Amino acid sequence: MTDHSIAYSASVRRLMDMLGQLPGVGSRSAERMVFHILKASSEDALALADAIRAVKQQVRHCSICYHLTESDPCEICRNPSRDTSVICVVEQPKDLFQIEATGTYKGVYHVLLGHLAPLDGITPENLTIDALVARIDQRDATGNPLIREVIIATNPTMDGDGTALYLQSRMENSGVIITRLARGLPAGAQIEHANKAILADALSGRIKM
Repeated sequence: MTDHSIAYSASVRRLMDMLGQLPGVGSRSAERMVFHILKASSEDALALADAIRAVKQQVRHCSICYHLTESDPCEICRNPSRDTSVICVVEQPKDLFQIEATGTYKGVYHVLLGHLAPLDGITPENLTIDALVARIDQRDATGNPLIREVIIATNPTMDGDGTALYLQSRMENSGVIITRLARGLPAGAQIEHANKAILADALSGRIKM
């Protein structure tokens, strides 16, 4: 952060420093935000503060799927029209929002709250993997699994793939169908513009016509 010790008062410096800690916000952006807040009416500025306070006090993780919610269980988990026998596993709530935006998925979710990254100290114990396994192990009165399929929708990165493989190893004896999001050429794309990784995924993930 830029040294504002001479130019700005303590309260202004503190707000700049706090805003500068936000992702993608540098010292210049933080400075512009502070000036915007100072120019705004007291009503608007305090409304922003109240909104931040409300988010921290009211939003929590669903006790079933760990999605963000203000009521427990979340709206998706308590929706009777959802197919509760299919769970889509995502890394973060923002991934859930993206899938929901397609309007095509009618199952439920499980949010891992991250991905495995041993070098960064993120192990299975730091994620919600045990809670996922517990959901998969649930049985009905006749002993049949309540979960029919688990869709692993972790990101197509090295960490995401590693997390997917670990999840598969934890669930391989559960009797549940385990699937992974398909990869390959996006609709409307041209082969000449695809990189090697995309083409490799497209070939290995090819389907019968």
